[in-house]
Amino acid sequence: MSVIAESNHLDANTFQGQYKDILSDYRTWDQKEHADEWLLFPQNIGAKLSIDEVALSNGELYTILTNKAAKGRKGAVVAIVKGTESKAVMDILGKIPIADCMRVTEITLDMSPSMEWIATQSFLNATKITDRFHVQQLVSDALQDVRVALRWKAIDKENSAIAQARKDGKNHRPVLYENGDSEKQILARSRYLLFKSSSHWTENQQKRATILFREFPALQKAYELSMLFRSFYERKTRTEGQESLQKWYAAVEGHKTDFPSFFTAAHSIKAHEGTILNYFYARATNASAESFNAKIKNFRGLVRGVTDKKFFLYRIAMIYG
Repeated sequence: MSVIAESNHLDANTFQGQYKDILSDYRTWDQKEHADEWLLFPQNIGAKLSIDEVALSNGELYTILTNKAAKGRKGAVVAIVKGTESKAVMDILGKIPIADCMRVTEITLDMSPSMEWIATQSFLNATKITDRFHVQQLVSDALQDVRVALRWKAIDKENSAIAQARKDGKNHRPVLYENGDSEKQILARSRYLLFKSSSHWTENQQKRATILFREFPALQKAYELSMLFRSFYERKTRTEGQESLQKWYAAVEGHKTDFPSFFTAAHSIKAHEGTILNYFYARATNASAESFNAKIKNFRGLVRGVTDKKFFLYRIAMIYG
């Protein structure tokens, strides 16, 4: 029995080859010729869409349009287009019947100008909503920029102390805070606690934050600016959200010279203010697109990378198209 089983055993590469050439309809697939450039499933279009980009292989980006109603299952993919250049994507979306495009009432997207232009030109009746998590990430990055700058100063300070100790023929022993962290370590280890509201800190994070803000009051102020922005999304109406956003702009303006990264983030948010505020109409996000992108990345890992792009996209189409 074991000999027969062994003789009948197919390794993964052999099975994939047989599936590709014999078991599947890949060779006669109607989108095979252009699959690595674009895929289109106009029958999957719905009232609420998400548009995002994903790297299929070696960092090569594709624009993906998905139908939220499919919840990441069969029928989720409306279009997959190579690249993020707006004209190339719009040319493919232009193949969808105009009447179907006019049925789209909502489309969520990131802060990319090309994505916004694609959504504007391709779906004339759709309300564009900038994804809140991309916006919050921008503000979080501004906060982390402050922390990283302080950490580099701490590293430079420690390097100078080590050099001086060697010059004096001594062993360098860094000063430790009451939780056992050195200055360099506390700035490195505080990365994740700064992403969270203080009400969600663990006991150790609370202790670390107390020391951190005592030693670096500027970082505490930057953290407060970040949390002030996060509270903007807790407002109930668009008008309340707009008022909250104006207060945040004013707070950032008051620290223009202290935190240039926040000032830059505020300018980016102002540039997208209209579509950011549209969040309050339906509180829609691009979470479905991010989840779908994660599925593609996991599938890419499952098949150990993308060696045949057309065949990889065929399998994506069979599962989600």
